[in-house]
Amino acid sequence: MYGVAITQGMSYDPNNDIKFNMISGFLLFDYDKIWKHKAPDELYFKVEANFGITNQKQVVASSSIFALYYLDKYSLKSVRPYVEAGIGLVYTDFQIHKQGLRVNFNPQAGIGAEFFSKKLPSFFLAFRLNHLSNGNLHKENRGINSVFLQLGHFFN
Repeated sequence: MYGVAITQGMSYDPNNDIKFNMISGFLLFDYDKIWKHKAPDELYFKVEANFGITNQKQVVASSSIFALYYLDKYSLKSVRPYVEAGIGLVYTDFQIHKQGLRVNFNPQAGIGAEFFSKKLPSFFLAFRLNHLSNGNLHKENRGINSVFLQLGHFFN
């Protein structure tokens, strides 16, 4: 499967001055088809790319990989919840005080759900916590923590 989403977010640490607006695209694979070992049917491997701007008109671009696990025992006829966690690299066209680098590591974790309807196309809504820092590759390593909301659509 593949999909697209609109992603919006804001920083909460060191402050809430940075707002993000991004377009996201991703591919979703059966986990055991990528990593050649037995895995639960509910586990998927996700590759995601994001591109956008901040409220100060600065560029943000990232690429990430995730493990996405559907919580099928909590699914309903029209809702399929999931959890996801992953890591990636992010480029920011800005730096906060003592950030150190423009290219940083980007661990993330989130929850979401797919929604199905006979009258409307299926869509998903996800909430993520996001961290950005250089992992001490530079002497200045002030990170940025943020929250994101994603609204998107899966295609088969």
